[in-house]
Amino acid sequence: MSAVLEIGGLNTRIETAGGVIRALDDVSFEIARGETFAVVGESGCGKSMTALSIMRLLPEAAWIDSGRVDQEGRRLLELPEYEMRDVRGRRIGMIFQEPATSLNPVMTCGEQIVEVLERHGIARGAAARARALDWLQRVGIPDPAQRMDDYPFQLSGGMKQRVMIALALCSEPEVLIADEPTTALDVTIQAQILDLLVELQRSNGMAMLLITHDLGVVARMAHRVALMYAGEMIEIGSRASFFARPLHPYAARLFAALPGSASRGSPLMTIPGMVPPLTTEFAGCRFAPRCAFAHARCEAEAPGWHMAATDGTTSHRARCHLLEEGEVPPLRAEAGAAAAALPVSQQGALLEVRDLKVHFPIRRGLFRRTVGHVRAVDGVSLTIGAGRTLALVGESGCGKTTVGKGLLQLIAPSAGSIRFDGRELAGAPAKVLRQSRSLMQIVFQDPFASLNPRMRVGEIIAEGMASFGLGVDQAGRDREAASLLAQVGLPADARDRYPHEFSGGQRQRIAIARALAVEPKLIVCDEPTSALDVSVQAQILNLLADLQRERGVALLFITHNLAVVEHLAHDIAVMYLGRIVESGSADEVLRRPRHPYTQALLAAVPRIEGGAEAPQVADRKLFADLPSPANPPAGCHFHTRCSRATAECAAAYPEARIVSQTHRVHCIHAQ
Repeated sequence: MSAVLEIGGLNTRIETAGGVIRALDDVSFEIARGETFAVVGESGCGKSMTALSIMRLLPEAAWIDSGRVDQEGRRLLELPEYEMRDVRGRRIGMIFQEPATSLNPVMTCGEQIVEVLERHGIARGAAARARALDWLQRVGIPDPAQRMDDYPFQLSGGMKQRVMIALALCSEPEVLIADEPTTALDVTIQAQILDLLVELQRSNGMAMLLITHDLGVVARMAHRVALMYAGEMIEIGSRASFFARPLHPYAARLFAALPGSASRGSPLMTIPGMVPPLTTEFAGCRFAPRCAFAHARCEAEAPGWHMAATDGTTSHRARCHLLEEGEVPPLRAEAGAAAAALPVSQQGALLEVRDLKVHFPIRRGLFRRTVGHVRAVDGVSLTIGAGRTLALVGESGCGKTTVGKGLLQLIAPSAGSIRFDGRELAGAPAKVLRQSRSLMQIVFQDPFASLNPRMRVGEIIAEGMASFGLGVDQAGRDREAASLLAQVGLPADARDRYPHEFSGGQRQRIAIARALAVEPKLIVCDEPTSALDVSVQAQILNLLADLQRERGVALLFITHNLAVVEHLAHDIAVMYLGRIVESGSADEVLRRPRHPYTQALLAAVPRIEGGAEAPQVADRKLFADLPSPANPPAGCHFHTRCSRATAECAAAYPEARIVSQTHRVHCIHAQ
């Protein structure tokens, strides 16, 4: 097939105070009509810069030094700006990574789509509005006629992303650039968006450039895959050959760093070091400082492309001296020892929660009278044993974070019992709560927002110790802070630096060190690996597993990443609309799920097992919006999205069905 988009020798530079950043170095590839070309790699490798260079949307300090971008015969880098504006949106559409900052906050969703249609002369007036309404319906927006006149802030994250897709596709472009279109979204919303993109691509013959660090999404979507590192492409091949046998040591390490059931009980392989600064003048292989197979030639000579295999239609090649020397690094086999059972503590329950409720009043009118309640948490019961990990999973908005904050009394519970280490905390006086504070800590989802930007790291870690009277004196607390930094894998000089001087993964390590400083027995981890690169995620998960083994710390791990749950959790509780719908051991819930919601969540996860086999597609009825916790459905809360629902499901909330001694399910169909 002929290429609809061709990139040749693209070099992009950015002027900074620290020197010129070589953001892209000799990037070349092509995409055929109807093909999805996925670009993967860690943050800072140049994936998004590739998209911005194609669209000529570079920041003011950046420029394209050399190269070409051709779109069906048009030399895009040579077009004047007024002609390039006709290409953007009309010929090449783009879904940006963060829809909340990409949508115009002062225009309704319908107005923004109409603006695109009118700008490119596709439709005007009433016809444009009708076409915009049709696109909102096609991308799965519920009640599109009403949402047409809603502003972006009135929509959920998933709906904003769908509006972005409608904006990018309403002009039916020949090429779509999708930059992390599903990052940090729930698996159900992600499955819906991926299904939508595949369907639209199939009907329109559209080419797609997919930028992501999620290899499961790549396995679900891509025809060909390119791996980027430090501004250059280092491996390109078909999806089948890339997943069957990655050639570059960097690719193999990324696969080995993926959590899942296969790695359960074993440490994940990590990639030492970080992506080098792109102001560096590289002489040899850019990955050599982090590669276990590097030798003298790798340091001195940059590798060229070496062909390793072909599947009859596309070649598989990589930049690595090992290929020239007839070797392929067997790094997948080095990922760890055979999976073993996670250690199980023999101690009793550390935390027992019974019928926990957290309701927020809805106040309206001049006198702010209470007219209802948001039932964020509506009768949750769970138990965490000492030294064990309970994973709390579910979609955004189901109440997971509120449960964590309620347990720590960061939000006052409305009702229920919280017994920690034999002591009742619900309704306890401030003195009792203070005595328990050091034993229960939390690691927030966004470490940058939770770390004081005006305090040095050493001060942040020592603050808790000083507050609870731990440590003999300041010098002793400083020594303990240095020891904790070493334990979480950070250098001693990190004590004297500020949070903004660290990467996201390093800041999360600082947050963990702060939590450990007061010697807790329980740590609530609220999405601690959300939106982190695979390699950084592996480091954090290994760290938590090591700390649990060495210190016997119990973890409440709040997440929507089921691969992480498979790797780390002893027990799982599945939450939906403020209530636990299924709970049990990790093996019971993951291997033999009984609740339709749990089954749908697991089916929606894109996986890479078995090479590049397409994963199961989630039940499309699940794609309906999550009901409001202010007005939950009668009966079983899930029945409005359940394909197995009957009239009995809407009559009353189901009692717990006891499947085994540890496995409970709130569903009349569980047996």
